[in-house]
Amino acid sequence: MYRILIVEDEKDIRLELKLMLENALYQAEAAEDFSDIPRLVDETAPDLILLDIQLPGTDGLKVCRDIRKKTDVPIIFVTSRSNSMDELNGMMMGGDDYITKPYQAPILLARIAAVLKRTGHNKAPENPCRFTWKGCELDMLQGTLTYEGRSEQLTRNELRICCNLFSRAGQIISREELIDDLWENQIFIDDNTLSVNITRIRGKLKEIGLENLIVTRRGQGYQL
Repeated sequence: MYRILIVEDEKDIRLELKLMLENALYQAEAAEDFSDIPRLVDETAPDLILLDIQLPGTDGLKVCRDIRKKTDVPIIFVTSRSNSMDELNGMMMGGDDYITKPYQAPILLARIAAVLKRTGHNKAPENPCRFTWKGCELDMLQGTLTYEGRSEQLTRNELRICCNLFSRAGQIISREELIDDLWENQIFIDDNTLSVNITRIRGKLKEIGLENLIVTRRGQGYQL
């Protein structure tokens, strides 16, 4: 299992990344002290680092440069700074990739797998868009839900909704977030259509032997 070190100072994003990686079957470590990241890299020996640029008391670009003095571990910048000069500086300091927030979980996972493969880590997952929660597997490439050998095919809308829920399993995802994600991906959907799709997903989960995997949090949204 690959170990990924998360260097992100915003707690909510750090926890979201950790859950997403663990659900994708990576081992995730999250830094909470940013005073000596190169030392932490030595101690944890990660296979890849997700590195923010804006860190308390330091700068992710400098951290990347300091890490590069000791190791060639792959580094992906995950940051809200989106101008081309920041991306260029990140690459010049030794970064292997650069992705801006807000990110889509499948895209980030695909970029992680691509960097691991490109940098010589040949055991990177063949399918980086696979999530597992309580024995149920969501395969983004096949568009299926599988549990104990039984599978159900998902529609495009259902797949996008499941991607949000599985990539952030354990967290409450608001109805507004789900609708916004589908709208951004050019799938027309309204509030009633979302309810219909959730009902259909629950029906498919029941068909493969799972009930109550998706919980409604009244006034808040849905949660795995």
